[in-house]
Amino acid sequence: MEAGALIIIFALLVLFAFLGLGAWATVKAVGAAKRGVDRTITQARRTVEDTALRAKSFGQVGVAGSLAQLRLDLRTSMRATQQALYQGVQADASLKESIGLFERLSAHGYELDDELKRLEQEPDRARTGAMLPELRERTAKITEAADSLRWAARDRARRFAEDDLSALSAQIEVESGALRDWSRESVDDLAAAAAAWDAQQPPAGRATSAGPSGPAARTPEPPAALNPTPPRSGYPWQKAPRPETTT
Repeated sequence: MEAGALIIIFALLVLFAFLGLGAWATVKAVGAAKRGVDRTITQARRTVEDTALRAKSFGQVGVAGSLAQLRLDLRTSMRATQQALYQGVQADASLKESIGLFERLSAHGYELDDELKRLEQEPDRARTGAMLPELRERTAKITEAADSLRWAARDRARRFAEDDLSALSAQIEVESGALRDWSRESVDDLAAAAAAWDAQQPPAGRATSAGPSGPAARTPEPPAALNPTPPRSGYPWQKAPRPETTT
């Protein structure tokens, strides 16, 4: 009975473990799917907003068109810099400090974007128009800083790629030269080995005449009667010779 109870308890523990593992996997899958959906929704909303801003910047004049253009320039520059830095840090860990600076810059960018978005709904266009020079200056400072980080990261990556290519080309040249030297040495070694082997071989005439000498080594030739010369076969049209008769 005790053994059966232990088996039942062990089976229940295994079952609960599988159930817990399944629940954990389900929660992880649901969380990943939710993050994927949120990311897709965010990207779709961002695309819609960019398209609307581009349409306003081209289709509207005055304060509304200027505000839309400022927001579009700000968002485009910040997004390009973010993509360049976060992709580059995977190959160059020194960009982490640049990412920290960009995150601080992003706080100013979000603040300016929210302010520009609120001013788009501002009914007092005259006052908003008076604020445009200061808004352009702030936008230019942020975009110039973001562009500086982006181009510095790209120049750094390009310089590393050029240095790596130069080092790789030098290594390939050295390896090519070593391969050519190895080929010549191997051919010379093979030729020297073949010449040494030929020198060790005895001449052909000496090899045939060499052998044990003396009476025991001499084999007498058998008598001629034991090795009769086979008769020459005649042509098929010749008659067989007739035997001589004695009377």
